[in-house]
Amino acid sequence: MDLQQTADRLTERLGQRAKLGIILGSGLGDYYESMTDTIVIPYGEIEGFPESTVPGHAGEWIMGRLFGIPTVMMRGRFHIYEGHPAQIVALPIRVMRAMGVEKLIVTNACGGIREDFAAGDLMLIEDQINFAGYNPLIGPNDERWGPRFPDMSRAYDPFLLKLAQEVAADLGIPLQKGVYAMMSGPSFETPAEIRMLRALGADAVGMSTVPEVIAANHCGIQVLGISCVTNKAADGKGEPLNHEEVLEAGRRVAASFRKLLNGITKRLTF
Repeated sequence: MDLQQTADRLTERLGQRAKLGIILGSGLGDYYESMTDTIVIPYGEIEGFPESTVPGHAGEWIMGRLFGIPTVMMRGRFHIYEGHPAQIVALPIRVMRAMGVEKLIVTNACGGIREDFAAGDLMLIEDQINFAGYNPLIGPNDERWGPRFPDMSRAYDPFLLKLAQEVAADLGIPLQKGVYAMMSGPSFETPAEIRMLRALGADAVGMSTVPEVIAANHCGIQVLGISCVTNKAADGKGEPLNHEEVLEAGRRVAASFRKLLNGITKRLTF
């Protein structure tokens, strides 16, 4: 596909260059209702985009304005466990960049590893660990998007992290902080894997986000990450995990999530 051509067509439909990108994870997809002048495009209508197969992921590319900011939202994402290579998982990030996006808010559902985490907590992602075994930058590097060896020492932008904490404090929304680890999925983690992740410094675990954040850093987009803790990660003692539990936790936290994102977006500068 001609990525720039695809981005140009989408920009033409939006009527201007985009500035903000938001990826809505499992159970959080209804946030798109906060937008105005909304244009909804199914992934299947965008060249090079596969269709989403995961419950809770509508598979829609949504454009419009969010508090006056030209915005692109992904209502659902692509996953490695669906059979997509990491380069396809990261493709929408490069389309966003080609449309003009400067800041990206990534969200996801995750399992809480840290003992003090509970279902329904929101966690600000401070850093990440890639246990998926994939990287979207493997292969020839296109210098138009970024350097061969991009720096990842500040994968999540320090200014945006500080802003999110200030907004949460002002609104009285409890906000955890931690390190997000990605496993490939689609099976949930075993108790032994959770003990390993905890020992290696992970606070939460999920099956997405990391390839997108790598691609965003590669092409110069500032990233803010927010996880919704949907369950306590497996310890071998509780009930078996299931995806419906993930979606239900997302629905429970929707009001706080919307309030937090609204507060953050209103204070963004470009």
